[in-house]
Amino acid sequence: MTIAERLERLIKIKCWSEGELSRRSGVPQPTINRIISGESESPRRTTITKIARALGVTPEWLLFGGGHESNVLPVVQPDREKRKYPLIDWSAARARTESGEGLQTDGTEEFIGSSEDAGALGYWLEVRGRSMISPTDGHGFAPGMRILIQPEGFEVVSGKLYIARLPDGDFTFRRYIKDAGEYLEPLNPAFETIKMDEGIAIVGRVIDAKLPPSVF
Repeated sequence: MTIAERLERLIKIKCWSEGELSRRSGVPQPTINRIISGESESPRRTTITKIARALGVTPEWLLFGGGHESNVLPVVQPDREKRKYPLIDWSAARARTESGEGLQTDGTEEFIGSSEDAGALGYWLEVRGRSMISPTDGHGFAPGMRILIQPEGFEVVSGKLYIARLPDGDFTFRRYIKDAGEYLEPLNPAFETIKMDEGIAIVGRVIDAKLPPSVF
């Protein structure tokens, strides 16, 4: 078996799409597709390590198989245990996105666990305002709720939740909608639906949410 065949079979065992593997590993979906299609025959070791970790196998097995038993798949390990990500403010998230570098933490940030994999650069934000909570039934994301952001390796899918950078540099939390155009839609109709244009960029996908700690 080739690395492409091993990777493709593992994805099928997990019942994942290439996009789901991308989200969990932090490796861009086009890179994964090039490996599976055989276009990329010698992927970088760092890429293989990320993919193998997400799939619960060793990088060596993914690269080389198991010697004479290379046509036998290893037992796929369960998904990773909870990881912890820092809770940062919106200005820090904006600075991180503009610089393209990792988060600079000073050790005072609160770290919050999640069973979702936001990648090496994942972080939590606190919801601002009431644009993402329904005024009729209260469903959605109230101010103070924490949302986990995956800033790399995500797909942009209509109906999913994202944060986006606006032309003035500020960030907003909205649901992405593609329907005769592309929009960033609030859950509260009292707030503006934003039409996507060249000055707007989606910079992270929301993959988990938690209530703030109780004051009692």
